[in-house]
Amino acid sequence: MLEINMDHFRLFGNEKIAIRSFKDYRFLYMYCWRKIKAGSRMTLLYKVILKNLRRHYHIEIPYTVEIGEGFSMDHAYDITINSKAIIGKNVTMYKGSTIGCDAKGVPVLGDLVYVGLNATIVGGVRIGNNVLIAANSFVNFNVPSNSVVLGNPGQIHFKENSTKGYLLNIVR
Repeated sequence: MLEINMDHFRLFGNEKIAIRSFKDYRFLYMYCWRKIKAGSRMTLLYKVILKNLRRHYHIEIPYTVEIGEGFSMDHAYDITINSKAIIGKNVTMYKGSTIGCDAKGVPVLGDLVYVGLNATIVGGVRIGNNVLIAANSFVNFNVPSNSVVLGNPGQIHFKENSTKGYLLNIVR
């Protein structure tokens, strides 16, 4: 199934894209972004729409980012992702979250990752599967699967099903 449909499912709970879906700027942003990345014939139109959404909502996701299906931005505002970042399936990012780089490289996020409000992930780190990064956390170290990261500097707490209740409408 198309990544766009999976993004829609994460936001709205169904895969069928309706006209009213485009009223939601979070979906419209990812729809245009994925169409540009896929080389759509209407790339110019999508770029104009994205430019306006970027300016208004301060969402910066370059076309070179690799994003798996089921990506979701809840309360999407002021979200920044480095151009070389790799993001897995069913990742949710909240307002003010940043995935950046430093001299050591760029982050790689696994599947089922929740990035909380104002959380920052920097450097050549690997974030495992089923990881919750709490609000205002700073992560510049590898995070194993099935864990929660809290605080600045971040501290790891192991927990099975750490994202249960935080990630809705999971894409299988």
